[in-house]
Amino acid sequence: MAATFAGVSTAALAAESGMTNWQLGFQRSVTEVMDDITWFNSFTLIIITVITLFVLALLIVCMSRFSAKANPVPSRTSHNTMIEVAWTVVPILILVVIAIPSFRLLYKQLDIPEYDMTIKAIGYQWYWGYEYTDEGMGELYFDSLMVGDSSDPAADLAERQEVADARGVSIAEVPRLLAVDYDLVVPVDTTVRLQVTSEDVIHAFAMPSMGLKIDAIPGRLNETWFHAREEGVFYGQCSELCGKDHAFMPIAVRVVSKDQFQTWASAAQDDLDTANEQLMASIADAKKVAESGQNEEVSVAAK
Repeated sequence: MAATFAGVSTAALAAESGMTNWQLGFQRSVTEVMDDITWFNSFTLIIITVITLFVLALLIVCMSRFSAKANPVPSRTSHNTMIEVAWTVVPILILVVIAIPSFRLLYKQLDIPEYDMTIKAIGYQWYWGYEYTDEGMGELYFDSLMVGDSSDPAADLAERQEVADARGVSIAEVPRLLAVDYDLVVPVDTTVRLQVTSEDVIHAFAMPSMGLKIDAIPGRLNETWFHAREEGVFYGQCSELCGKDHAFMPIAVRVVSKDQFQTWASAAQDDLDTANEQLMASIADAKKVAESGQNEEVSVAAK
């Protein structure tokens, strides 16, 4: 995925969604589920590292102690009961130690808690459609397509710059192959039930920073959930090979304050474009206020 970030400011991406160029680890976690996934990854890495070092030590011991030079007369030992018991029992215990937190994590991902709102994500070749299904949201539905031109770098840059100008942001906030024309907007600190399906072939809705990955299957409605604790824009992609433009089917989730979401949701039922313009203006104003407060703190500290 790192290659898709070419031409995007590393600092800007890190500030927005925890992504950096040539990143090796996970994106910055913004949900409790992703916290657990990150912990489980580190936990299993420690176990794998210990096993690898242990096997390496055994190989070195065997090569030095049991070489032909050290043993001119080969041993005629056929078996060792204790060793055979150990290499059967120890792997079983290791697998049990790994399985317990693994099953707990799987249960946590699939067991949907009491939720505050429901959103339906529908996969198409090759874009996503979102439907807000709760009462009071009206018939709010829109499609979300990638911004830019994957085949022409110059046209891609021009299109993304146009979108950035319209939103009043820098082009770094419209990342190549990840930005979309209409973000999925959700409120912060809200448990969202996500229903996922497809209209054509199998897709997969994946949002790394939220620990989400679920198949979108025609004729079937799969469910998952997330609870974002930070505001910002977070990016994902379709993670199931679905045709020639599979690589150009990004997902963008914009997490905003609850007041901003309520204002956006009310306006979006009548005019989605106007609602998005108002939302971007509100976000820009909030950033200015936050930056002003930081500058005042720095000034006071300097004095």
